Amino acid sequence: MQVSSLKTVMAAVASIAMLLPLAACGTTDDDSGIASYNVSTVAKDETIAALLPDDVTKDGKLTIGTNPSYAPAEFLAADGKTQIGYDMDLAHALGNIFGLKTEIISANFDTIIPAIGTKYDLGIAAFTVTPERLEAVDFVSYFTAGMAYAVRAGNPDHVNVDNLCGRKVAVETGTVEEASIYEAADQCKASGAPRIEVQSFKQQADGTTATISGKTDVFFADSPVVGYAIAQTDGQLEQLGNDFDEVPNAIAVRKGDADTAEAVRRAMQKLMDDGTYMNILKHWGVESGALTKAEINPTTT
Repeated sequence: MQVSSLKTVMAAVASIAMLLPLAACGTTDDDSGIASYNVSTVAKDETIAALLPDDVTKDGKLTIGTNPSYAPAEFLAADGKTQIGYDMDLAHALGNIFGLKTEIISANFDTIIPAIGTKYDLGIAAFTVTPERLEAVDFVSYFTAGMAYAVRAGNPDHVNVDNLCGRKVAVETGTVEEASIYEAADQCKASGAPRIEVQSFKQQADGTTATISGKTDVFFADSPVVGYAIAQTDGQLEQLGNDFDEVPNAIAVRKGDADTAEAVRRAMQKLMDDGTYMNILKHWGVESGALTKAEINPTTT
């Protein structure tokens, strides 16, 4: 579509990616009460499990790639290795429905989709559905989220959400945010304004830290992530402007693997219908992003 403003260009992107500094997060039962939602009562559904092809079930595991850098969707507990968050609870619930042991593997975000169907059975990392990604994988939608910006508390640099030209913006490498900000930077230059200085980080934790320390002026991410960052960083951050442009998040499945996609869709729909899904989202305070219907390759605008 035609873009009429810098804000619109940047709003057209999807989410992903932020790891809050663990010292600020407090991610264990001992120091903050944050714990995974208990999905042990989610039982195997023989009918749904039977839909999965042998190449998924033969090892008895549901192997999932994630980037644990996006609290509260997926992030690391204080032990530095356990992945927790609402995406991770949903991942374990899916494994239970399939009667498989859920094995979650941490990886850089931009390496997950290329490995779906080889290294991973599924990718669950708050992926946004985009036409480009649909060329590589199929998707099953399960959540929706808007976008939001974050700056240092009090906005001491006087960042204007409607004009980021000349500003230093933190993004995570390989995300759609990165591509969109570069596009916005080009528009700034074309209009004669100072170009946006894009600072891209392999882990958004570094981008978040850069914003808190004043090395960057702003970062932007999915609205639940921004809200969680603000809540967990002791007043060091604040949201700039309102949430905007809701987009679906989805689970990545090997392209053309209709059986696995349908199994995941039906399993997620079962979790939605029996209340487990909403209980997980409420546990993490993100129920505002709930969907009532899981879809394969949902249309986006």
